[in-house]
Amino acid sequence: QVQLVQSGGGLVQAGGSLRLSCTLSGPPLFYDGVGWFRQAPGKEREFVAYITRVGVDTYYGDSVKGRFTFSRDTRKNTLYLQMNSLKPEDTAVYYCAAHSRGTYYLASAYDYWGQGTQVTVSS
Repeated sequence: QVQLVQSGGGLVQAGGSLRLSCTLSGPPLFYDGVGWFRQAPGKEREFVAYITRVGVDTYYGDSVKGRFTFSRDTRKNTLYLQMNSLKPEDTAVYYCAAHSRGTYYLASAYDYWGQGTQVTVSS
């Protein structure tokens, strides 16, 4: 089993920044990468970013490309999503998840999810 514990998030004005954290525990054999998704009220879960478990390959959704950065601290087994130039449309509950199979930008490819954290961007 893989467990993901999230922290960070909150309320920020448009143009501001926030950093989300996601700490993983459990055997690394259960996943080969970590993704971030977000879900706004009444909308489907949207792919935000993905990083491979080994190496530094990262991928971003079109709506956040150039503004969000995915990084990790291997010693702490913690991943970070740095969010800059935030917009009101970034408001959502953000989830990190461990990828185990299939296409990385599809939520169905993830078996383990964090508890979610609210990000609210005011205009």
